[in-house]
Amino acid sequence: QEQLVESGGGLVQPGGSLRLSCAASGFTLDYYAIGWFRQAPGKEREGVSCISSSGGSTYYTDSVKGRFTISRDNAKNTVYLQMNSLKFEDTAVYYCAAGRYITEVAEEYDYWGQGTRVTVSS
Repeated sequence: QEQLVESGGGLVQPGGSLRLSCAASGFTLDYYAIGWFRQAPGKEREGVSCISSSGGSTYYTDSVKGRFTISRDNAKNTVYLQMNSLKFEDTAVYYCAAGRYITEVAEEYDYWGQGTRVTVSS
């Protein structure tokens, strides 16, 4: 059974860092683009970042540019989201998703994880 599992969320102070991981089981990520999305309480889901299957192309939403870095290790079947200089407004549940091509459009992704919660609070 194809499955994505996110990990690495938690409570962090403003200015802190977290690294989220998205691990796949039941299928290989080699041929999939991976997107990170987030949903804050009372808000719509937002595309945060995505990476092509080769890792050669990436996308970041404006609010995280310069602070977040997406990367992948196909040998480990895992994609990462390094989040630095975290802000209160980064608080959300973060989801990873696998799709056929890189896009910030959530509906284009085929597989989704259950999410990991990130809380930025002092």
